[in-house]
Amino acid sequence: MKISKQKVVSFDYTLTDNDGEVIDSSEGNEPLAYIHGSGFLIPGLENEMEGKQAGDAFKVTVAPEDAYGVRDDSLVKEVERDMFGDVENLEAGMQFQAETEDGIEVVVVTAVGEDTVTVDGNHPLADVTLNFDVKIVDVRDATAEELDHGHVHGEGGHHH
Repeated sequence: MKISKQKVVSFDYTLTDNDGEVIDSSEGNEPLAYIHGSGFLIPGLENEMEGKQAGDAFKVTVAPEDAYGVRDDSLVKEVERDMFGDVENLEAGMQFQAETEDGIEVVVVTAVGEDTVTVDGNHPLADVTLNFDVKIVDVRDATAEELDHGHVHGEGGHHH
């Protein structure tokens, strides 16, 4: 069965940056499962999955434009310290969810001053070229319930 829209795909992968550093991997875990065409994967990887089948193995390099985007300096903002309420020991590297006009956005604290905090709304992998080493484990039809819920149930998928 070939990968196409509304198929559940399970795959093993290793993700590295251009320096060969491993960013993420399914090694030692269940394969990752998703519904093809649901927007779960970054576009550059999902496009490469199309038409493949169980047993296929391939490598793909995904440019930032087809992954987590190009860094946008306008997403780095200085905000009032009191926006963090009673969070004690606020430090660089902490992640928070912020409500914006565009919905919920994850921001990373990059600097903490006395009265202000600098946050960065760029995805941590913005501007990073991603190199995937993929092996397709399984391809099957999605169940009506999975399509209704928009995610995979069972092994490697979403658990309620």
